[in-house]
Amino acid sequence: MPLSNEGEGKMPEFIFAYHGGKAPDTPEEGEKAMAAWGAWYEEMGPNLVNPGNPVGMSKTVSTSGIADDGGANPLSGFTVVRADDMDAACKMAQGCPMVADGSGSVEVAPIMEM
Repeated sequence: MPLSNEGEGKMPEFIFAYHGGKAPDTPEEGEKAMAAWGAWYEEMGPNLVNPGNPVGMSKTVSTSGIADDGGANPLSGFTVVRADDMDAACKMAQGCPMVADGSGSVEVAPIMEM
């Protein structure tokens, strides 16, 4: 399947799914964290499609019901970006503040056009 916008002269889009991270302990830590995220978003410039948001605790829905397990690897937030290819998107993800401080990871996936 083609990547989003492929063939239209536009760069494909990728979702960054965040896992981990931690809530700041003090207002000062919160300001520092927001500044780090803001700087990273600014670095991505026009390739930032949707800065996304943090997310709350998830539930897993399956044929066996609804579980309050938070998932096997709980999602903590998301962002949507444009990049030339998967390698370029992964390189962008390496700049994520959660990756830089070791508190979390970024799952990178192409958004498929249907």
